[in-house]
Amino acid sequence: MKFLEKIVKKNAPKFAKGGKLEKWYPLYETLSTFAFTPNHTTKRGAHIRDGVDLKRTMMTVIIALIPALLFGIYNAGHWDLAVELGNRDLPFWADQGEKIFRGLMIVLPMIVVSYGVGLGMEFIFAMRAGHGLHEGFLVSGMLIPLIMPADVPLWMVGVATAFAVVIGKEIFGGTGMNILNIALTARAFLFFAYPTSMSGDKVWMSGLEDKQALAEKSDAVAQQMDGFSGATALGDAASFMSDKMTVAGTEVTSDAAVSAFESTYSQMDAFIGMIPGSIGETSVIAILIGAALLLFTGVGSLRIMASFFAGGWLMGVVLNAVGGNPYFDLAAEYHLLIGGFAFGAVFMATDPVTAAQTGVGKLIYGFFGGVIAILIRVLNPAYPEGVMLAILFMNVMAPIIDHYVIQANVKRRMKRLKTA
Repeated sequence: MKFLEKIVKKNAPKFAKGGKLEKWYPLYETLSTFAFTPNHTTKRGAHIRDGVDLKRTMMTVIIALIPALLFGIYNAGHWDLAVELGNRDLPFWADQGEKIFRGLMIVLPMIVVSYGVGLGMEFIFAMRAGHGLHEGFLVSGMLIPLIMPADVPLWMVGVATAFAVVIGKEIFGGTGMNILNIALTARAFLFFAYPTSMSGDKVWMSGLEDKQALAEKSDAVAQQMDGFSGATALGDAASFMSDKMTVAGTEVTSDAAVSAFESTYSQMDAFIGMIPGSIGETSVIAILIGAALLLFTGVGSLRIMASFFAGGWLMGVVLNAVGGNPYFDLAAEYHLLIGGFAFGAVFMATDPVTAAQTGVGKLIYGFFGGVIAILIRVLNPAYPEGVMLAILFMNVMAPIIDHYVIQANVKRRMKRLKTA
């Protein structure tokens, strides 16, 4: 490693201003600082001097995402095999090797496309500006595949990534200047541009749409797929929006509908992640492991995470008190376990660029993010997952929240000064 570092430093003058390879300085700077700690420190304009640069911080977040990624690979493989066999009740821990292989074939191409397109766009802008690649996409490139359905076409992942990098970040000035979370910008673009590929009951399990189309032409396949549904927990919960729900052809009351839902999606299954959903969003256990690492290293914000969960739970409790339909009556803690709530609270809402920066502002930002997420989820039958829109909305509101928090502090200090 020392030998390699000497070679890199020896060739540095060639890439410096006036050197033979000056135009390739952005590539040299990117690779050298990625492999080795930068040999320069901030001399002015900073209150904190630390040996950890932004690339190391981003790598910490990627490491925290690994548990969710690994479980997502297995989960995607599980449902892919379940679709092929036409058995939604396939034992979750059976055929591990087959499921891992299938999951890798689904998830890895998404990661390759995300990083390939995203870093390619970043490199074009870096070469034009004459600086190294922005570090922010190291995390965004991993987050984008993890919040996608298993059956989303790869070309859509590429288009969404390019849109998020160019329109969501670069036009604002690059990393640190964007006002919206990059990964959520990519998902929002796909959701509104290609809604049939990002919602419904056929996109969460790889190959389900093709298998159901084949079932329409083959009686044997139709019999195999009879009763097979690709619905997520949120998809089924959204069907509870009416005053009554039909279970096994019979209309039932709100309490019976909730019981039917809880028997299909137990809290333990939702906590472990044994349900369909976006690649990295199903396992709360894996997400909490990542959260623990972020909090231990000081990279994640406990204020935002805790207040986001608190806001979501409190909104669930309020809706339970109001009642009216089965979705209102769903236990508040269920909302924290299903959909992308936990993933959004840990990895999206805590984005240091787009989140609130003040201490009190973080509590307000996280709390209302959780409240709005559950409010959208329950009150909008056309959009059962409200986490994405809630976080994007709070991204826009974050500067205003910080402004009023700071102004309140200024007024309090001025009042204290006058009193003195």
